[in-house]
Amino acid sequence: MCLIVWAYDCHPRYRLILAANRDEFYARASLAAGYWPDRPLVLGGRDLAAGGTWLAVSRSGRLAAVTNYRDPAAHNPKARSRGELVAEFVDGRESLGAYLESVHSRCGQYNGFNLLAADPQQMAYLGSRNGPVREVAPGVHGLSNHLLDTPWSKVAGGRVGLERLLTEDGVTPENLLNLLCDRRQPADVDLPDTGIGLEWERILAPRFIVSPTYGTRSATVILWEWAGRIGFWEWTFVPGQDPPREAGKRRFQFSI
Repeated sequence: MCLIVWAYDCHPRYRLILAANRDEFYARASLAAGYWPDRPLVLGGRDLAAGGTWLAVSRSGRLAAVTNYRDPAAHNPKARSRGELVAEFVDGRESLGAYLESVHSRCGQYNGFNLLAADPQQMAYLGSRNGPVREVAPGVHGLSNHLLDTPWSKVAGGRVGLERLLTEDGVTPENLLNLLCDRRQPADVDLPDTGIGLEWERILAPRFIVSPTYGTRSATVILWEWAGRIGFWEWTFVPGQDPPREAGKRRFQFSI
């Protein structure tokens, strides 16, 4: 994932409201969301290049998502795939705390990342650049390619938009999708400087990204009710279209 906004433990119906965009090169092969044949309890998309995933849930009530930490100067092309961290947790049995502590001890095997994980009891965050493991506090949060709640324009705008939906009782999959598909461009003065140059900072700044070779491939909404029912929606998009144009939609629902 490259943008995640969520509301945790602060809504009367939903324990977790999560909306996320996956941004990737169009040429990188992947599968749309579904249950994995080799891991039948896991629901999520799949990266066919490395076998992992950017976001997944399980029928046992485990959820995880990962974003890259943008630092091109420190990129190691031989590092392990960060997508395996999501798959390991969601399909595993190790407690959330123990798993994240294990990952913290081997952060150096991966390029920079942010890992978000939840089970029916808690939610926690591990940033490879600012460990240790942190429990996620109740409230509205955002994460992109820096640290938890870093106020990049896309993160800050996403949080404000989600807070508005909570206040207006407007939490629906469609409204959350609209939040993710925002194409507004921040002013150059509001852009971060992450070492990729101004042109790419501009391209990556909106919530929904479009370029000739790279952009938002899919959007995911998860609504996890206090009663234990989880709804999962995924939209995929035609590459390079501005405004965004849907290529497909999938919906899943189950109870834990």
